[in-house]
Amino acid sequence: MDAAYAILALPLLGTAILLFGGRRTGDPASGWIATAMAVGSFVATVVVWASLLGHSAASRTVHKGLFTWIPVGSLHVSFGLQLDPLSLTWALFSSGVGSLITLYSIGYMKGDSSYGRFFFYMNLFLFSMLVLVLADSYLFSFVGWEGVGYCSYGLIGFWFERNSAAVAAKKAFVTNRIGDFGFMIALFMMFGHFHSFNYSTVLAPLASGRLTLAGATATGLALMLFLGAVGKSAQIPLYMWLPDAMEGPTPVSALIHAATMVTAGVYLVARSAPILHFSPSAQWVVASIGAATALLAATIACGQDDIKRVLAYSTISQLGYMFLGEGSGDYGAGIFHTVMHAFFKALLFLGAGAVIHALHDEQDMKKMGGLWKYLPVSSWTFLAGFLALSAIPPFDGFWSKDAILAAAWHKSPALWAVGVVTAALTAYYMSRQFVLVFGGKARWVDRAAEHGAAGHEAGGHAGGRPHEAPPVMTVPLVILAVGSTVGWLMNAPFAGLNFLERWLAPVFPARIAPSFAVATGTKWAIGTVATAFAILGLVAGLSAWRRTAERPALEPAVLAHAWYIDETVSAAASGPLARLASGVSFGVDAGLVDGLVNGVGRLAAQSGRQLRRFQTGYVRNYALGIGIGAAAILAYLATRMGG
Repeated sequence: MDAAYAILALPLLGTAILLFGGRRTGDPASGWIATAMAVGSFVATVVVWASLLGHSAASRTVHKGLFTWIPVGSLHVSFGLQLDPLSLTWALFSSGVGSLITLYSIGYMKGDSSYGRFFFYMNLFLFSMLVLVLADSYLFSFVGWEGVGYCSYGLIGFWFERNSAAVAAKKAFVTNRIGDFGFMIALFMMFGHFHSFNYSTVLAPLASGRLTLAGATATGLALMLFLGAVGKSAQIPLYMWLPDAMEGPTPVSALIHAATMVTAGVYLVARSAPILHFSPSAQWVVASIGAATALLAATIACGQDDIKRVLAYSTISQLGYMFLGEGSGDYGAGIFHTVMHAFFKALLFLGAGAVIHALHDEQDMKKMGGLWKYLPVSSWTFLAGFLALSAIPPFDGFWSKDAILAAAWHKSPALWAVGVVTAALTAYYMSRQFVLVFGGKARWVDRAAEHGAAGHEAGGHAGGRPHEAPPVMTVPLVILAVGSTVGWLMNAPFAGLNFLERWLAPVFPARIAPSFAVATGTKWAIGTVATAFAILGLVAGLSAWRRTAERPALEPAVLAHAWYIDETVSAAASGPLARLASGVSFGVDAGLVDGLVNGVGRLAAQSGRQLRRFQTGYVRNYALGIGIGAAAILAYLATRMGG
């Protein structure tokens, strides 16, 4: 179990080496150092997981502490780790998928002038994410929470010389701070009620039944924690930062904005299940927001032409699915989909990166096409990710979405219906993307002459036909494709293969996550309908786009502009809200605050100038003053004694 310290220490060591090594580590040494540290962290996680597997189910929560971090009065926060099935699950796929993405980045970022800085951020991000999920208290998790936020800001704006990247980074930073405000309010409420932030003090008594929570308190805590999750996991109304985050290098999209960071909100809700148990209304909010976000983002993805923005809106939609599962009471289903999503969405983003690499930084799908014969490895692996995301059997997404939809049916048929429609839209926009990129006419031929040199991202091959990426990039694609195809076997609903469900059972006992059963006939019926809708969406997408890249009727402006929501918010922020902020700044800041501060200063200065008149430097004047003062005191005393 002591290997748990290495899980954090190795990426932190890599961060330090890359920070102080600077440009001396160079290209590709920086990439190999970062990859070695990420792989080492994954190996350490596997060792801890194997050790924990040897414990009985009832004793699979182990605390490892180093020192007391904050000893202030009754507040004692330790620098400690909580190793249990939930934290180890997140650590396994975060470090595992993170290692593959870091390896891929060695080839993708080759030739970039800030090569070392990129891998510094990658290792720091991995360290922060692992702190978030392995911490033994909400407050210590918040340190990792803010750490991944900082790394996200640095990586989204990695190419800060581009104004669009700098703006996207600021947008992500500000939007996440809104969610963080909710998390902080929850921390204040938690300490006021429990006088602690530790999971063992706050959550364990609630899960075991030794402690109960009043409905109002539980609802307030749960909603504030969920507000934090909404910001980090890009749910309505704080989802608008994620599509713009595609301004960062493509491996960033795969690591932070698909496989790991955005699932931090899912982890927070799952970890807080004992609190949500006492607030059915909060559970309804989680499920409803998740379902609404899944549907909204899926509709927008149908009208996007940028290969990465389609996947970005898909990520938002799939995160909504995860919250739908958790809000419906099946935390295991939500986590199952989280793990499967890490496989196939990382694969899709890295596959998109291979396409961008081959086409000299082109991201418009309408200018691609016919890449199947030029990029065989990327094509086949992308196909696996596409089918997994589209919930086509027997790929990963089919099994995890089926579990979520069963839970949604148990919660409300209306929520289930939203999930089914979303599944159909997902299959449609993903088949549209696959055909526009890999099938049909090779539209990139018309613009090949315009690109005599490689573009900014990844140093694409200058001129000539598109070519397959080097092995350092294709090997992660193959591994992730295998995971996207057979990963579902870790939680198969037959033959006793539901390993993940049994592994997580101690974290979600029946008291806080009551088991429910959907009748076998009903499960077959709703599963068949959901699969039929997914296949219908896939067929519709393939038939509509396999011969042409132009179908204006299927791409209304309202979808291309994301229902104009982002533009409306931007217009409001840069218009009335900006003028209001300027007015408040002038009236309150400049007028009241600055006026008060400057007024006190002027009063002190003027008083000094007037008092200075009494400091003449003549002894006779001072003697006269002393005499007058003594006479006044004697007169006062005589008056008092005479009275």
